Amino acid sequence: MRHLLPIAVVIAAPALAAPAPQWTVDKAHSQVTFQASMNGQPINGSFRRFNARIAFDPANLAGSSVAAAIDTGSAATGDQTRDEALPTPDWFNVRAFPRATFTAKQFKSLGNGRFQAIGTLTIRNSSRPVVMPFQLSVNGNVAQMRGTISIDRRMFGVGQGQFSTADAVAANVKVNVTIRATRAG
Repeated sequence: MRHLLPIAVVIAAPALAAPAPQWTVDKAHSQVTFQASMNGQPINGSFRRFNARIAFDPANLAGSSVAAAIDTGSAATGDQTRDEALPTPDWFNVRAFPRATFTAKQFKSLGNGRFQAIGTLTIRNSSRPVVMPFQLSVNGNVAQMRGTISIDRRMFGVGQGQFSTADAVAANVKVNVTIRATRAG
């Protein structure tokens, strides 16, 4: 009977999900953009430098994960004055907080190639739970993902001093993520 105990423990232990396949981001065909507004005028910009570690399989969501890092100093809108202001302490404060991160280990299928990534977004050392809906298409070893999330920049301390309210710069910022990736290995 004593010899059967280890077998019973193995049978009773919950099964751990096998890791999903790894994907390599094709940076030339991927982008992270944002849309905001100031005094009612639209502001469109992008982050020129970012990377992500992606392990994803629509048939193995429990084994899937993503860890993305965005270089906040790479934000660009095409307006010199605005672009010079974004790295300052009033906005991204890139000396103190050079990266924004998004991590997710939980995913939900919504059907028809639509999913939700349930994770944590960290900007300026302020972390908040977020849900990012995205669409995914996989063709052989190439995957194309498109997701959009709206965030309240004030929840992350983006916009200090005179910019801490939504009087001049709108609170909501839409972040669009387009990733093309190839299956590693």
